[in-house]
Amino acid sequence: MVGEVGPDLAIDVLDKGYVRLVDYMGSDVSVVNAARVSYNKRTEKIRESDVKLIRYLKEHGHSSPFRHASCTFEVKAPLMVARQWWKYVVGSDHTMEGWNEVSRRYVNDMPEYYVPDVWFKQSGKNKQGGEGVTPLTPELNLMLEKIQSQATHNYSWAIASGISAEQARLFLPAYGLYTTWYWTASLQSVLHFLAQRLEHDAQYEITQYAIAVRELIQPLFPYCVKEFLDYPA
Repeated sequence: MVGEVGPDLAIDVLDKGYVRLVDYMGSDVSVVNAARVSYNKRTEKIRESDVKLIRYLKEHGHSSPFRHASCTFEVKAPLMVARQWWKYVVGSDHTMEGWNEVSRRYVNDMPEYYVPDVWFKQSGKNKQGGEGVTPLTPELNLMLEKIQSQATHNYSWAIASGISAEQARLFLPAYGLYTTWYWTASLQSVLHFLAQRLEHDAQYEITQYAIAVRELIQPLFPYCVKEFLDYPA
């Protein structure tokens, strides 16, 4: 089944971001039929034996059937999230994926920035993670917003002075700057992304996006999502 889904299928994330399901192809049945074609068999609806087959495929690393379904998402997120997410495209051995992102070479609309609700202290156990909320959140937000405001002023001045958009963007602080992109990926790639970014040690911000992606695909691929996320390998 190919889904024609609308803008109402969007979930707000963080302070200004969102994930929207743009389109999808396939279902749990697509995965099962892709696996059973080896025996020239197919089904029209999921049975208990099919659920067991999905579990078997996942547990034994037979991943190709999960590539016969796919999803397209529109995502608005801070660049620090986008670049972490991008690793699943450039480093993926699952299938060819699509990624098309807004470019500030071509657009110069007013920049938006991510301002955290809370700031986390550096973890003593995980060098790349945080733990525990710091009481410095109001002070840190004030400092961050001051930097962002000055950067936006400098950027706007450069644009108004006739500087090219591709160079004027150098004034913008990168990590907190919001960007928007389309991501098209196989169901296998999406499930792999979720399995890693829903882990307890994943960065808080990208986990919030993973939660939104899970909520969007759960009704479309309920058995595959359950097997991958409730019964990790």
